[in-house]
Amino acid sequence: DQVSMLSDLNAVRAAAIILASGSPRRVDILNNVMRLQARVVPSTFEENLDKSHFTPHEYVQENARQKALEVYGRLSTDGSPPSLVIGADTVVVLNGRILEKPRNTEAARQMLSELSGRSHEVCTGVALLYAGEGAAHENVFVESTEVDFAPLSAALIEAYVATGEPMDKAGSYGIQGMGGSFVCGIRGCYQNVVGFPLHRFCVELDMARLRDHSCA
Repeated sequence: DQVSMLSDLNAVRAAAIILASGSPRRVDILNNVMRLQARVVPSTFEENLDKSHFTPHEYVQENARQKALEVYGRLSTDGSPPSLVIGADTVVVLNGRILEKPRNTEAARQMLSELSGRSHEVCTGVALLYAGEGAAHENVFVESTEVDFAPLSAALIEAYVATGEPMDKAGSYGIQGMGGSFVCGIRGCYQNVVGFPLHRFCVELDMARLRDHSCA
């Protein structure tokens, strides 16, 4: 749990955690904020799931799971699977519709226009894959945060898109950057909107399994 994690950070670090994501936001949360010394191994999973077959919550959970499974399998070929692989996927959901990273600047303008003056949901699916006998032991969950946007003028949207900040972010904005100036309300975990639900991760982390596979 959260208390045992903070009181035994050395055991967590010794377990050699793998983050199956190259997201700078997730790396910052795990390695700079929590100082977990996670090794970054970006997944090669193509994220080509058919959205029509999933609810938004199911979609992010399955994406996170597939990312983690790809990395877990790749690093287990020598018979020594990693202690823990973390996969994550974040999307913005507006009226039940999934908004991912914009394909181009026009898509970014469109997303921001739709989010303007409305509330939306930010969902992050997280997959925790622990080394097990044979197949990995999986714990997959989703965290949701509700975010309120102030009304955005066309000129403001144009100026924001011109900064380039929206282009690598789900929903075309970053709450930790200039996009945070559009947010007038939030209900739930702030770090979840950044890209990783830190509190929920600490609660879900299985310290007993990590200690069992610690390199210490």
